[in-house]
Amino acid sequence: MRIRIVDAFADRPFTGNPAGVLLLDNFPEDEWLQKVALEVNHAETAFAHRLPEGGEADWALRWFTPAAEVAMCGHATLATAHVLHTTGVQEGPVRFATRSGVLVATPAEDGSVTLDFPTAPLTPVEVPDGVAEALGAEPRAAFDTGPNVGDLVLELAEEKTVRQLTPDHKALGAYCERGIIATARAEDPARGYDFVSRCFFPNVGIDEDPVTGSAHTALAPYWSERLGRPDLTGLQASPRSGLVRTGLRGDRTLLTGRAVTVIDGDLLV
Repeated sequence: MRIRIVDAFADRPFTGNPAGVLLLDNFPEDEWLQKVALEVNHAETAFAHRLPEGGEADWALRWFTPAAEVAMCGHATLATAHVLHTTGVQEGPVRFATRSGVLVATPAEDGSVTLDFPTAPLTPVEVPDGVAEALGAEPRAAFDTGPNVGDLVLELAEEKTVRQLTPDHKALGAYCERGIIATARAEDPARGYDFVSRCFFPNVGIDEDPVTGSAHTALAPYWSERLGRPDLTGLQASPRSGLVRTGLRGDRTLLTGRAVTVIDGDLLV
């Protein structure tokens, strides 16, 4: 079967977040899906198969890290939509049936794709004892992101603090279900982004995720409230880096980015 590696939230190869994408006739056993994801060994591998016409969705979609299945993944959804559109398998908006409900991916003429995801509910919580030591910086505030995302958002004082983090990944796992989102306001919005973030997901086998769409369903409402605008651009300041344009629409968040296919080959097992 065909397997592709796609750099998502990227406009050129070797940036953004790489994801494996496999289009299947149906979903094999979970054990096989997990083994393929481990073999691909990127943050996520997406598996999709077409659904019968006339239903609420066009494709069924699941996402696996090298260690576990996850409830939501933005960059691998963008990567899957990119494959469907660039190969001519699907035209126009694509409706994916997922563990997080029906998610829609809409292509634009410029090659970008906009994802329509549920907005994460943000609940203020006390900064946990010990998390500052594990992260390597003192948070200003902490927020729980609910079951779909499963992260702890920590606002830091400055952009440079986020960029310079060298956390104890193993220790961070004690403070969250999936991981930690560290964020701060952009030092200079004239550079083309409004806020920065980095995402650490030790509990699903990812020390640092390069660009995380699902995290921006929490970052969008967080920064839109503070900056007073529904439409923003976030920079995920990982070593690979990537931009995510966000649009807060009440209980839905729009995530827009581009993608590039870098490997197209055959899976032989």
